[in-house]
Amino acid sequence: MITNFRSICTITSRLRAPFCSRPPFSTTASTHTARGRLTGPLPPYGRVGVARALEASPTAGTHSSPTPSIFANEFSLADRVALVSGANRGIGLEMALALVEAGARSVYCLDLPQTPGEEWMKVNEFAKKLKGTGGEGRLEYISGDVTDQVGQEAMWTIGKTIGDREGRLDVCIAAAGILKSDTPCLTYPEKQFKQASEDYSLAIAGQQMQRFGKGGSIIMMASICGHGGNKGHSWTSYNTSKSAVLQMARSMACELGPQNIRVNTVSPASINTRMTAQFLAKRPDLEEKWIEQHPLARIGRPDELRGVAVWLASDASSFCTGSDFFVSGGYHAW
Repeated sequence: MITNFRSICTITSRLRAPFCSRPPFSTTASTHTARGRLTGPLPPYGRVGVARALEASPTAGTHSSPTPSIFANEFSLADRVALVSGANRGIGLEMALALVEAGARSVYCLDLPQTPGEEWMKVNEFAKKLKGTGGEGRLEYISGDVTDQVGQEAMWTIGKTIGDREGRLDVCIAAAGILKSDTPCLTYPEKQFKQASEDYSLAIAGQQMQRFGKGGSIIMMASICGHGGNKGHSWTSYNTSKSAVLQMARSMACELGPQNIRVNTVSPASINTRMTAQFLAKRPDLEEKWIEQHPLARIGRPDELRGVAVWLASDASSFCTGSDFFVSGGYHAW
């Protein structure tokens, strides 16, 4: 349940009218041509790529000086609103900042602590000073437990409040994660399984995407651990939860696709987060073993997930859903 909702409670002093200058592909837009029915409506910024170049050719009577569109349009998150769980630090915070840098109007960071940590506060100050993002670039912190089924109604309230304030919710990244020490699979506590398996941020974001009818992108953090076991580790609950994430995303993609809500997963290999560092501090013998498991002969950095997060959140991946993307340093290629 929510223990602190500082950002939302103070919303009235900064309330702004919802504004939608660059919506994602509209699910209500339609064309009456066979081609339109086949490929769907154009994005609000019109044609891109070769189609745009052909329209602008001298033979078409257009002699303007075009500017590149791929970053200004397809990869841009201008005016988008996002929710990222597990974003007080680590991969979640890394992705939240990446969305701001890509132009998002506001990114809501949902995590367990009642107040944001020092790392989040420093990143928030940095985000406020960013220039040239094309967006307002607000980071907002919300305290809540995304695994708390008892407090589920409180989670719905978070989503509705964000929707009421912003007039949209376009992106959700479910990055809340927990990795316990090795536990034999036959004696796993029920609570530990639940902690590893539940994240209600997906539902609260999806509800708002449905509510506003603008489509959206849900990105779930899976893992290479969801694709097989881990030699030398008793991580049954973690591996099972990540495998479930892969299937959940495929099922949600099929169910929500007609509403233009895309659902994809990212499967990182070992990433050097604070949680990883704490684990390796207890098992220093594993460091060289983990390095050797990756063809790139190293483990990854959190910032190496920024690109795939922005791509999946943006129109640049508009035809991608129900898919899993490895960011693994080649771990899965052996």
